[in-house]
Amino acid sequence: MINIYEAQSANRRKSFLVILFFVMFVAFAVWVLGNAFSVYMGYEAGGLSYVGIALIVSGIMSFVSYYYSDKIVLSISGARPADKRRDFEFYTVCENLAIASGIPTPRLYVIDDSAPNAFATGRDPKHAVVCTTSGLLSKLNRTELEGVVAHELTHIINYDIRLMSIVSVLVGTVALLGDWFLRMQWYGGSRDRDKNSGGIAALFLVLGILFAILSPLIANFIKLAISRRREFMADAGAVSITRQPQGLISALKKISGDTEALEAANKATAHMYIINPFKGKNDKRVVARFAGLFNTHPPLSERVAALEKMA
Repeated sequence: MINIYEAQSANRRKSFLVILFFVMFVAFAVWVLGNAFSVYMGYEAGGLSYVGIALIVSGIMSFVSYYYSDKIVLSISGARPADKRRDFEFYTVCENLAIASGIPTPRLYVIDDSAPNAFATGRDPKHAVVCTTSGLLSKLNRTELEGVVAHELTHIINYDIRLMSIVSVLVGTVALLGDWFLRMQWYGGSRDRDKNSGGIAALFLVLGILFAILSPLIANFIKLAISRRREFMADAGAVSITRQPQGLISALKKISGDTEALEAANKATAHMYIINPFKGKNDKRVVARFAGLFNTHPPLSERVAALEKMA
């Protein structure tokens, strides 16, 4: 058994190491692709201009999604503003836990769907949203609901939405550079390329092709690993707020065990929910360990085991 603070500290260390490795990998991949661009165009190694273009394009797309993510997600999900009379327990649970957490009460929304699930969005605590399904509100008791809401509030407190936006920018930059480099192979490039070619230039060209193919895939794997690690942190944070790990454990089991698929969810929003909304893709169906690399959420068994250590 470990206490809440030990669990949070361990999760922070692991999360930091994953993020550090991710940043180092992206920086190296961008450096290789930038130099490969320069060599391919017939210049000396050093393709910062292409990196800048990729960052600008990815940044514009991410800026729009970052500032309007809450409106976009709520619109896609068909969520309605929560009604204080109709959703009284949801309101009171969120208000109480927000006060206990020292953050403003987020805006509350409900998706009219019988499948139980929930997510949080918004760029910071002042612009945050917590959204649940009507199925979650009807199928969980108050203690379980507190565990779910505390989990989502922890995502808000930890600025997980902001972090994942930054990670998405970096992944997008690598993918964009890789795509440009591969597309350029269909053209002749610069006539000066052959004149300036040498051992180092040839090495950068070979590495550029390899990184153009592999780096977007690897970067996305690491992005998913970061997402899974943040779920562990949110679980531990929920326990630190409610002091009741059994409430969240019971809620996770109920949500995961529910057979109804959430119709409002799609691939773009699935990673935001507390449990993967696509049914039939849980721990029991994942036979190979390698398949876990493609998951946005940790296996339920691992989440429950981590929470039980805090009980």
